[in-house]
Amino acid sequence: MDIKQLEVFVTVAKYKSFSKAARELFLTQPTVSSHIQNLENEMQCVLLNRNSKSITLTDSGKVLYNHAIIILNDCKKAIYDIKEYSGKIEGSLNLVCSSIPEAFIIPNFLEKFCKKYPNITLTIDHCDSNLVVPEILSERVTFGIVGSKKKHPHIKYSEFVHDELVLICPKSIELPNENGYIDIHKLKDLSFIMRKDGSGTRNVIVKALNSSPVPLSQLTTRANVESNSAVIEMVKKGIGCSFVSFISIEEMAKRGEINAYRIKDYSFERNFYFIHSRKKIFTPTEKKFLEFFVDYYDIRDEEEDKVINSND
Repeated sequence: MDIKQLEVFVTVAKYKSFSKAARELFLTQPTVSSHIQNLENEMQCVLLNRNSKSITLTDSGKVLYNHAIIILNDCKKAIYDIKEYSGKIEGSLNLVCSSIPEAFIIPNFLEKFCKKYPNITLTIDHCDSNLVVPEILSERVTFGIVGSKKKHPHIKYSEFVHDELVLICPKSIELPNENGYIDIHKLKDLSFIMRKDGSGTRNVIVKALNSSPVPLSQLTTRANVESNSAVIEMVKKGIGCSFVSFISIEEMAKRGEINAYRIKDYSFERNFYFIHSRKKIFTPTEKKFLEFFVDYYDIRDEEEDKVINSND
């Protein structure tokens, strides 16, 4: 058994695919298959079920997978410790975000992190809030940032940024208001551009409106779109109105490019959460990122401290 075989085995298990593992590791698919076959021959057992559309672990494969993760992490830690001793901290990690954190929250943090750790490479992917948790649980990514919270026994949520949604309208639509607040019944007179199902923004809108006298079903929806940026551009073009994160349009509103309103007597507030698996064994690079993140956003949580300290 060698380290490369274990790395290939873990990657195939992670993606449940020989072809995806090959792309991840920059190997040919026959090479990946050969590594797995040699490992199974050495272990004298079948490690992967190949009979279904996706690859799954056998019972023996599950046992080896748990050991392989520890072995690979120990190897990474050894390399990390040596480089840290020589004054060069490097490595790679991945992060997945929903649209608002990706564009308006994380860049400021990454500016500081990358200055302190210039040799750590980050891969940042985007997907809707509802899809971030499956990515974390599958260990395709280590950390996630989302705008809505769904309880899961294996996911740790840490609240770190507060936000609110505001109603935005084209410059041509000025609504009667009191210090920027409008009556909720005015929403019935507007046409809306909504985020698609799965986004944290839509979840907040649906929850707030459905507990009000004007549920979402009573609004005129002109379009459902994928991204926050697309929503804003369509509003600016006069196609309709929408609810968006205040931090994404604050400067536009100040410049008078759009009109922004809040709803009288109703809250459209939310939090953003930093998430990771409770079962994840962090590599040294991942642990360094977690420590920096917790310190940067002043996340003081006993459970989070326990997670960090348990990896010492």
